[in-house]
Amino acid sequence: MGHKILVVDDDPNTARLIKLYLQKEGHTVLVASDGIEALEVARKNRPDLLVLDLMMPRMDGIEVCRTLRQESEVAIIMLTARTTDEDKLKGLNIGADDYVTKPFSPSELAARVRAVLRRLPGERGPDELHRGNLVLDFRRRDAFRNGVSLGLTRAEFKLLGVLALQPGTVMSRDQLIEKALGHDFDGFERTVDAHIRNMRRKVELDPAHPLYVKTVYGAGYSFAEDV
Repeated sequence: MGHKILVVDDDPNTARLIKLYLQKEGHTVLVASDGIEALEVARKNRPDLLVLDLMMPRMDGIEVCRTLRQESEVAIIMLTARTTDEDKLKGLNIGADDYVTKPFSPSELAARVRAVLRRLPGERGPDELHRGNLVLDFRRRDAFRNGVSLGLTRAEFKLLGVLALQPGTVMSRDQLIEKALGHDFDGFERTVDAHIRNMRRKVELDPAHPLYVKTVYGAGYSFAEDV
């Protein structure tokens, strides 16, 4: 069954090409040419996923992503010519689900869309999970200690959720990328470590001696079994 997808790009040729490929996949595709229009179309039509260009007139993709993430859990794939890890992390940390760098092949983008759609709500396990003093709320994509939100970013929660669902299982960085994030750009293994460090500052009472998310040197990370 197809999904409703909004393509946002100020280049009409790029938008047209993406629309054709996604329609071949069976999706209903809407198009917007700038950030302001994107917000209007998204609020009116409630798409399942956005393919969102970063550099656009009137409002850029970062601001569109930030605004929509405050309003909904719509899936977002950022599309950009920028290639540095810093630029990519900025988009991911405000809530993007994936990042595709221009130039790209339409078939690659279609594959990324399929991967992100498979991770939509309803296919992610239980609504709530209790681990020690932590409660993971998969509906709100947040974790709580004694009823207080820990303020995890989208990426941090995804990593914590994948690990907490399988306590004691060691997962490599590549496995965490595949299961939680779905990104494959150069150097992203290092950004997994950065997300884990940031997440520990919020989740662990003593980040230097973590109780929940353990480092398994030379192998990856695991969630403690005895909490």
